[in-house]
Amino acid sequence: MLPWILALALALALWFLAVAYLWLVRRKRTEIAHGLAALAGMRWREFSRIVRLALADQRNLRDTAAEVTDDHGTSSDFLMAGDNALWLVSCKHGRAYRFGAQDINELASAMRLTEADNGILITEGRVERDGLAAATQQSIEVLDERNLWQLLCAYVPAQTRDTVTGIAHREAVRHTGISSLAALTLGLLAGMTYGTLQDTNAGAASSAATQPPSHTPAPPVAAVPALPDSGNVADPTAGMAAEDLQQDPDPETLLRYQQNVSKALARTPGVISGIWVTRLTLSIERTADDATVWPLICREVERYPALRTVRIQLNPRPGSDEPVRWRQCSTI
Repeated sequence: MLPWILALALALALWFLAVAYLWLVRRKRTEIAHGLAALAGMRWREFSRIVRLALADQRNLRDTAAEVTDDHGTSSDFLMAGDNALWLVSCKHGRAYRFGAQDINELASAMRLTEADNGILITEGRVERDGLAAATQQSIEVLDERNLWQLLCAYVPAQTRDTVTGIAHREAVRHTGISSLAALTLGLLAGMTYGTLQDTNAGAASSAATQPPSHTPAPPVAAVPALPDSGNVADPTAGMAAEDLQQDPDPETLLRYQQNVSKALARTPGVISGIWVTRLTLSIERTADDATVWPLICREVERYPALRTVRIQLNPRPGSDEPVRWRQCSTI
Protein backbone atom coordinates (compact mmCIF):
# COMPACT_ATOMS: atom_id res chain seq x y z
CA MET A 1 0.00 0.00 0.00
CA LEU A 2 2.82 2.42 0.85
CA PRO A 3 4.31 2.46 -2.70
CA TRP A 4 0.96 3.47 -4.18
CA ILE A 5 0.43 6.19 -1.58
CA LEU A 6 3.85 7.59 -2.49
CA ALA A 7 3.01 7.30 -6.19
CA LEU A 8 -0.24 9.22 -5.69
CA ALA A 9 1.54 11.93 -3.69
CA LEU A 10 4.22 12.28 -6.40
CA ALA A 11 1.61 12.46 -9.19
CA LEU A 12 -0.38 15.12 -7.33
CA ALA A 13 2.74 17.18 -6.62
CA LEU A 14 3.84 17.07 -10.27
CA TRP A 15 0.31 17.87 -11.47
CA PHE A 16 0.02 20.85 -9.11
CA LEU A 17 3.36 22.31 -10.24
CA ALA A 18 2.49 21.84 -13.92
CA VAL A 19 -0.96 23.41 -13.56
CA ALA A 20 0.42 26.38 -11.61
CA TYR A 21 3.00 27.04 -14.34
CA LEU A 22 0.57 26.55 -17.24
CA TRP A 23 -2.16 28.83 -15.86
CA LEU A 24 -0.15 31.47 -14.03
CA VAL A 25 2.84 31.81 -16.38
CA ARG A 26 2.42 30.04 -19.72
CA ARG A 27 -1.19 31.14 -20.37
CA LYS A 28 -0.27 34.80 -19.78
CA ARG A 29 2.67 34.55 -22.19
CA THR A 30 0.48 32.92 -24.83
CA GLU A 31 -2.17 35.62 -24.49
CA ILE A 32 0.46 38.38 -24.80
CA ALA A 33 2.00 36.78 -27.90
CA HIS A 34 -1.34 36.43 -29.69
CA GLY A 35 -2.47 39.85 -28.46
CA LEU A 36 0.61 41.49 -29.97
CA ALA A 37 -0.06 39.64 -33.22
CA ALA A 38 -3.62 41.02 -33.22
CA LEU A 39 -2.36 44.56 -32.61
CA ALA A 40 0.21 44.22 -35.39
CA GLY A 41 -2.55 43.10 -37.77
CA MET A 42 -4.58 46.28 -37.25
CA ARG A 43 -4.52 49.18 -39.67
CA TRP A 44 -2.46 52.17 -38.56
CA ARG A 45 -5.52 54.38 -38.06
CA GLU A 46 -7.22 51.87 -35.74
CA PHE A 47 -3.99 51.20 -33.82
CA SER A 48 -3.28 54.90 -33.24
CA ARG A 49 -6.89 55.43 -32.14
CA ILE A 50 -6.74 52.87 -29.34
CA VAL A 51 -3.31 54.18 -28.29
CA ARG A 52 -4.76 57.69 -27.88
CA LEU A 53 -7.74 56.29 -25.94
CA ALA A 54 -5.50 54.32 -23.58
CA LEU A 55 -3.19 57.26 -22.89
CA ALA A 56 -6.15 59.56 -22.30
CA ASP A 57 -7.78 57.14 -19.82
CA GLN A 58 -4.70 55.86 -18.01
CA ARG A 59 -2.24 58.77 -18.23
CA ASN A 60 -4.69 61.71 -18.42
CA LEU A 61 -3.08 62.94 -21.66
CA ARG A 62 -5.06 65.14 -24.05
CA ASP A 63 -4.77 64.87 -27.82
CA THR A 64 -3.41 68.08 -29.34
CA ALA A 65 -4.17 66.89 -32.92
CA ALA A 66 -0.59 67.83 -33.80
CA GLU A 67 1.36 65.22 -35.74
CA VAL A 68 5.08 65.02 -36.50
CA THR A 69 6.09 63.90 -40.00
CA ASP A 70 9.46 62.57 -41.08
CA ASP A 71 11.39 63.33 -44.27
CA HIS A 72 9.05 61.07 -46.26
CA GLY A 73 5.91 62.79 -45.01
CA THR A 74 4.95 59.83 -42.85
CA SER A 75 3.17 60.62 -39.61
CA SER A 76 3.83 58.06 -36.89
CA ASP A 77 4.41 60.53 -34.03
CA PHE A 78 1.96 62.89 -32.39
CA LEU A 79 1.88 65.33 -29.48
CA MET A 80 -0.30 64.98 -26.40
CA ALA A 81 -0.63 67.40 -23.49
CA GLY A 82 -0.55 66.45 -19.82
CA ASP A 83 -0.52 68.48 -16.63
CA ASN A 84 1.84 71.36 -17.46
CA ALA A 85 3.84 69.11 -19.80
CA LEU A 86 3.95 68.20 -23.48
CA TRP A 87 4.46 64.57 -24.52
CA LEU A 88 5.80 63.30 -27.85
CA VAL A 89 4.22 59.88 -28.55
CA SER A 90 6.08 57.80 -31.15
CA CYS A 91 4.16 54.76 -32.48
CA LYS A 92 6.23 52.22 -34.40
CA HIS A 93 3.56 49.81 -35.64
CA GLY A 94 4.84 46.29 -36.32
CA ARG A 95 6.43 43.21 -34.73
CA ALA A 96 9.75 43.43 -36.57
CA TYR A 97 11.06 46.58 -34.84
CA ARG A 98 14.20 46.32 -32.69
CA PHE A 99 15.36 49.57 -31.04
CA GLY A 100 18.77 50.37 -29.62
CA ALA A 101 20.33 53.40 -27.96
CA GLN A 102 20.75 55.22 -31.31
CA ASP A 103 17.02 55.02 -32.04
CA ILE A 104 16.20 56.34 -28.58
CA ASN A 105 18.61 59.24 -29.04
CA GLU A 106 16.91 60.11 -32.34
CA LEU A 107 13.55 60.21 -30.55
CA ALA A 108 15.11 62.47 -27.91
CA SER A 109 16.25 64.84 -30.69
CA ALA A 110 12.70 64.91 -32.07
CA MET A 111 11.48 65.80 -28.56
CA ARG A 112 13.78 68.80 -28.46
CA LEU A 113 12.66 69.95 -31.91
CA THR A 114 8.98 69.79 -30.91
CA GLU A 115 9.71 71.26 -27.44
CA ALA A 116 8.20 68.19 -25.77
CA ASP A 117 9.01 67.66 -22.10
CA ASN A 118 8.66 63.86 -22.17
CA GLY A 119 8.40 61.06 -24.69
CA ILE A 120 6.67 57.69 -25.05
CA LEU A 121 7.84 55.00 -27.47
CA ILE A 122 5.09 52.51 -28.36
CA THR A 123 5.76 49.40 -30.46
CA GLU A 124 4.76 45.76 -30.77
CA GLY A 125 8.50 45.15 -31.32
CA ARG A 126 11.26 45.21 -28.71
CA VAL A 127 13.58 47.78 -27.18
CA GLU A 128 16.99 46.28 -26.43
CA ARG A 129 18.86 46.67 -23.15
CA ASP A 130 21.01 49.61 -24.30
CA GLY A 131 17.87 51.30 -25.64
CA LEU A 132 16.14 50.92 -22.25
CA ALA A 133 19.15 52.50 -20.52
CA ALA A 134 19.13 55.42 -22.97
CA ALA A 135 15.36 55.87 -22.56
CA THR A 136 15.75 56.20 -18.78
CA GLN A 137 18.33 58.96 -19.25
CA GLN A 138 16.23 60.82 -21.85
CA SER A 139 12.88 60.82 -19.92
CA ILE A 140 11.31 58.46 -22.47
CA GLU A 141 8.81 55.81 -21.38
CA VAL A 142 8.99 52.51 -23.28
CA LEU A 143 5.89 50.43 -24.06
CA ASP A 144 6.99 47.45 -26.14
CA GLU A 145 6.22 43.73 -26.43
CA ARG A 146 6.76 43.27 -22.68
CA ASN A 147 3.92 45.52 -21.52
CA LEU A 148 1.99 46.93 -24.52
CA TRP A 149 -0.80 44.31 -24.60
CA GLN A 150 -1.58 44.90 -20.91
CA LEU A 151 -2.02 48.62 -21.67
CA LEU A 152 -4.16 48.25 -24.79
CA CYS A 153 -6.12 45.00 -24.33
CA ALA A 154 -9.11 46.79 -22.78
CA TYR A 155 -9.42 49.04 -25.86
CA VAL A 156 -9.25 46.51 -28.71
CA PRO A 157 -12.56 45.27 -30.21
CA ALA A 158 -14.29 42.77 -27.93
CA GLN A 159 -14.30 40.07 -30.62
CA THR A 160 -10.52 40.32 -31.04
CA ARG A 161 -9.93 40.30 -27.28
CA ASP A 162 -12.17 37.27 -26.80
CA THR A 163 -10.39 35.42 -29.61
CA VAL A 164 -6.97 36.09 -28.05
CA THR A 165 -8.00 35.03 -24.53
CA GLY A 166 -9.85 32.02 -25.96
CA ILE A 167 -6.73 30.79 -27.75
CA ALA A 168 -4.68 31.14 -24.56
CA HIS A 169 -7.38 29.36 -22.52
CA ARG A 170 -7.71 26.44 -24.94
CA GLU A 171 -3.95 25.98 -25.11
CA ALA A 172 -3.74 25.95 -21.29
CA VAL A 173 -6.54 23.36 -21.10
CA ARG A 174 -4.88 21.14 -23.71
CA HIS A 175 -1.47 21.32 -21.99
CA THR A 176 -3.12 20.66 -18.61
CA GLY A 177 -4.57 17.43 -19.97
CA ILE A 178 -1.17 16.38 -21.32
CA SER A 179 0.59 17.22 -18.05
CA SER A 180 -2.06 15.34 -16.04
CA LEU A 181 -1.42 12.19 -18.10
CA ALA A 182 2.35 12.63 -17.74
CA ALA A 183 2.12 13.15 -13.95
CA LEU A 184 -0.05 10.04 -13.57
CA THR A 185 2.34 7.98 -15.69
CA LEU A 186 5.40 9.10 -13.72
CA GLY A 187 3.61 8.40 -10.44
CA LEU A 188 2.68 4.89 -11.55
CA LEU A 189 6.22 4.19 -12.72
CA ALA A 190 7.65 5.45 -9.43
CA GLY A 191 5.22 3.33 -7.41
CA MET A 192 5.88 0.20 -9.47
CA THR A 193 9.65 0.71 -9.32
CA TYR A 194 9.59 1.23 -5.57
CA GLY A 195 7.43 -1.87 -5.06
CA THR A 196 9.69 -3.95 -7.33
CA LEU A 197 12.81 -2.87 -5.40
CA GLN A 198 11.16 -3.81 -2.11
CA ASP A 199 10.16 -7.22 -3.44
CA THR A 200 13.67 -7.76 -4.82
CA ASN A 201 15.31 -6.88 -1.50
CA ALA A 202 12.89 -9.08 0.44
CA GLY A 203 13.50 -12.00 -1.95
CA ALA A 204 17.28 -11.58 -1.71
CA ALA A 205 17.14 -11.58 2.09
CA SER A 206 14.92 -14.68 2.15
CA SER A 207 17.16 -16.52 -0.32
CA ALA A 208 20.28 -15.66 1.67
CA ALA A 209 18.69 -16.99 4.85
CA THR A 210 17.81 -20.39 3.29
CA GLN A 211 21.01 -21.05 1.29
CA PRO A 212 24.02 -22.89 2.83
CA PRO A 213 26.79 -20.51 3.88
CA SER A 214 29.24 -21.98 1.30
CA HIS A 215 27.06 -21.06 -1.65
CA THR A 216 26.47 -17.60 -3.04
CA PRO A 217 22.75 -17.09 -3.59
CA ALA A 218 21.74 -16.23 -7.15
CA PRO A 219 20.05 -12.86 -7.37
CA PRO A 220 16.37 -13.07 -8.26
CA VAL A 221 15.31 -11.63 -11.58
CA ALA A 222 13.08 -8.59 -11.14
CA ALA A 223 10.07 -8.31 -13.36
CA VAL A 224 10.12 -5.32 -15.69
CA PRO A 225 7.05 -3.15 -15.00
CA ALA A 226 4.75 -2.68 -17.97
CA LEU A 227 4.23 0.88 -19.15
CA PRO A 228 0.68 2.19 -18.85
CA ASP A 229 -1.12 2.51 -22.17
CA SER A 230 -1.36 6.23 -22.90
CA GLY A 231 -1.80 6.07 -26.66
CA ASN A 232 -5.61 6.02 -26.82
CA VAL A 233 -6.23 9.69 -26.09
CA ALA A 234 -9.53 10.89 -27.42
CA ASP A 235 -9.40 13.48 -30.19
CA PRO A 236 -11.13 16.61 -28.79
CA THR A 237 -12.52 17.38 -32.24
CA ALA A 238 -14.01 13.92 -32.86
CA GLY A 239 -17.80 13.71 -33.03
CA MET A 240 -18.41 17.38 -33.76
CA ALA A 241 -21.73 18.02 -35.48
CA ALA A 242 -21.58 19.28 -39.08
CA GLU A 243 -22.22 23.03 -39.46
CA ASP A 244 -25.45 24.22 -41.03
CA LEU A 245 -23.53 26.44 -43.44
CA GLN A 246 -25.18 29.60 -44.76
CA GLN A 247 -24.20 31.98 -47.53
CA ASP A 248 -25.59 35.04 -45.71
CA PRO A 249 -25.62 34.16 -41.97
CA ASP A 250 -26.78 36.38 -39.12
CA PRO A 251 -24.04 38.11 -37.02
CA GLU A 252 -24.08 35.45 -34.30
CA THR A 253 -23.70 32.61 -36.81
CA LEU A 254 -20.96 34.47 -38.68
CA LEU A 255 -19.07 34.95 -35.40
CA ARG A 256 -19.30 31.19 -34.78
CA TYR A 257 -17.92 30.49 -38.25
CA GLN A 258 -15.00 32.86 -37.59
CA GLN A 259 -14.25 31.27 -34.22
CA ASN A 260 -14.26 27.80 -35.83
CA VAL A 261 -11.73 28.97 -38.42
CA SER A 262 -9.47 30.48 -35.70
CA LYS A 263 -9.59 27.25 -33.68
CA ALA A 264 -8.79 25.12 -36.75
CA LEU A 265 -5.88 27.35 -37.80
CA ALA A 266 -4.40 27.24 -34.29
CA ARG A 267 -4.02 23.45 -34.80
CA THR A 268 -2.66 23.75 -38.35
CA PRO A 269 1.06 22.95 -38.84
CA GLY A 270 3.05 26.03 -39.78
CA VAL A 271 0.37 28.43 -38.52
CA ILE A 272 0.69 30.13 -35.12
CA SER A 273 -2.73 31.81 -35.06
CA GLY A 274 -5.52 33.25 -37.19
CA ILE A 275 -7.21 36.27 -35.62
CA TRP A 276 -10.11 38.25 -37.08
CA VAL A 277 -9.07 41.90 -36.75
CA THR A 278 -12.21 43.02 -38.61
CA ARG A 279 -15.34 41.30 -39.95
CA LEU A 280 -13.68 40.76 -43.34
CA THR A 281 -9.97 40.60 -42.43
CA LEU A 282 -8.17 37.51 -41.07
CA SER A 283 -4.65 38.14 -39.71
CA ILE A 284 -2.30 35.12 -39.91
CA GLU A 285 0.84 34.58 -37.80
CA ARG A 286 2.93 31.73 -39.21
CA THR A 287 6.26 29.93 -39.07
CA ALA A 288 6.14 28.32 -42.53
CA ASP A 289 6.42 29.95 -45.98
CA ASP A 290 3.49 31.09 -48.12
CA ALA A 291 3.51 28.06 -50.39
CA THR A 292 3.16 25.71 -47.44
CA VAL A 293 0.50 27.44 -45.36
CA TRP A 294 -1.68 29.07 -48.03
CA PRO A 295 -3.48 25.86 -49.16
CA LEU A 296 -4.05 24.94 -45.51
CA ILE A 297 -5.50 28.36 -44.71
CA CYS A 298 -7.81 28.33 -47.73
CA ARG A 299 -8.94 24.80 -46.84
CA GLU A 300 -10.32 26.07 -43.53
CA VAL A 301 -11.73 29.38 -44.81
CA GLU A 302 -13.48 27.88 -47.85
CA ARG A 303 -15.46 25.49 -45.64
CA TYR A 304 -17.79 28.46 -45.01
CA PRO A 305 -19.42 30.12 -48.02
CA ALA A 306 -19.78 33.41 -46.12
CA LEU A 307 -15.99 33.61 -45.54
CA ARG A 308 -14.57 32.51 -48.90
CA THR A 309 -13.90 36.05 -50.16
CA VAL A 310 -12.47 37.58 -46.94
CA ARG A 311 -9.16 39.38 -47.06
CA ILE A 312 -6.30 37.38 -45.52
CA GLN A 313 -3.30 39.23 -44.10
CA LEU A 314 -0.11 37.14 -44.09
CA ASN A 315 2.22 38.68 -41.50
CA PRO A 316 6.02 38.19 -41.74
CA ARG A 317 7.50 35.13 -40.10
CA PRO A 318 9.25 35.86 -36.76
CA GLY A 319 12.79 37.12 -37.31
CA SER A 320 12.31 37.68 -41.07
CA ASP A 321 12.17 40.91 -43.10
CA GLU A 322 9.31 39.72 -45.33
CA PRO A 323 6.62 42.28 -46.19
CA VAL A 324 3.01 41.94 -45.10
CA ARG A 325 0.90 40.32 -47.87
CA TRP A 326 -2.85 40.47 -48.47
CA ARG A 327 -4.55 37.70 -50.46
CA GLN A 328 -7.94 36.13 -51.05
CA CYS A 329 -8.77 32.43 -51.39
CA SER A 330 -11.73 33.17 -53.69
CA THR A 331 -13.13 36.18 -55.51
CA ILE A 332 -16.74 37.12 -56.12
